[in-house]
Amino acid sequence: MQTKQITDKLQRPIRDLRISVIDRCNFRCTYCMPEEEYSKHYRFIEKKNWLNFNEITRLVKLFVQCGVSKVRLTGGEPLLRPNIDQLISQLKDINGIEDLALTTNGSLLGAQAQALKAAGLNRLTVSLDTLDSRLFQRISGKRAAVEDVLAGIASAEQAGFSSLKINVVIQKGVNENSILDLVKRFKGTPHVLRFIEYMDVGNCNHWKSKFVFSTQEIVELIGKHWPIKPVEEQYFGEVSKRYQFLDGEGEIGFISSVSQPFCQKCTRVRVSTDGQIFTCLFATKGTDLKNALRTQASDQDLLQIIQNTWTHRDDRYSELRSQESPQKTLVTSPKIEMFQIGG
Repeated sequence: MQTKQITDKLQRPIRDLRISVIDRCNFRCTYCMPEEEYSKHYRFIEKKNWLNFNEITRLVKLFVQCGVSKVRLTGGEPLLRPNIDQLISQLKDINGIEDLALTTNGSLLGAQAQALKAAGLNRLTVSLDTLDSRLFQRISGKRAAVEDVLAGIASAEQAGFSSLKINVVIQKGVNENSILDLVKRFKGTPHVLRFIEYMDVGNCNHWKSKFVFSTQEIVELIGKHWPIKPVEEQYFGEVSKRYQFLDGEGEIGFISSVSQPFCQKCTRVRVSTDGQIFTCLFATKGTDLKNALRTQASDQDLLQIIQNTWTHRDDRYSELRSQESPQKTLVTSPKIEMFQIGG
């Protein structure tokens, strides 16, 4: 039975749960897990410290009691987690979950799309930063070809995922020239492109504000070729600002954490591969759940940890960042890396 929806110090409800099922990835994207820092010598979380599927399922049921209705599986690359379809099968029938989704780089979708659909996955988000083969190789650390991702998207379509979200991280001086090609490729399809401003997530991407190609710049660029208009948000906490093409050929979205922070409406909580709760994508530390899970804590004990963590939450990193001068550093402690808690 669902308890009363809990809120944090800024009266934000807990609604969206993101679970990182693995911290490994088969790409080495320059803005997330660059090769020079995460080579074969880097020590990822030991498998014995991964939450197992029963532990994840138990936690999801408890988060639902606190108000969560949307669950997304992330990584790292979640399709590297063995038997991920079995976890989806366990989660899909939990009473209270209205949406079960997964974010992937798409390179492994060709072999797994059918199993994901059969297991009960509702939606897929695929990361694709360019259609240019050489540039794709450079961004991804030369770990795959853009054709692999496009083939994965095709397999997802064939499996019955009628509308995908295609996430595109835009970095000035890197891939802003790919914007129009991507719009041409997906305009008129059921899929929705979402352009994401380059964010200062983690520590390894050496982020600087001068590399941000803002949402306003992207909107103006696209609008010169295909007129678009903004669409009203569908629900409180919707992260993507949606636009429609005036010719009726679909929509696109924009995630503007840098230029238009949306902290006041953030309803997301994240759980890492080793069972840490993080209440912000830019967090410096988490709250441990794994130890309680593995020392015979009761459901009530676990609920208390979850509720205490969320009700004491006052994170608004992006808003504070926007108030700082570009020369100042907002945090002094190392932030958790994006691949450890998903995007």
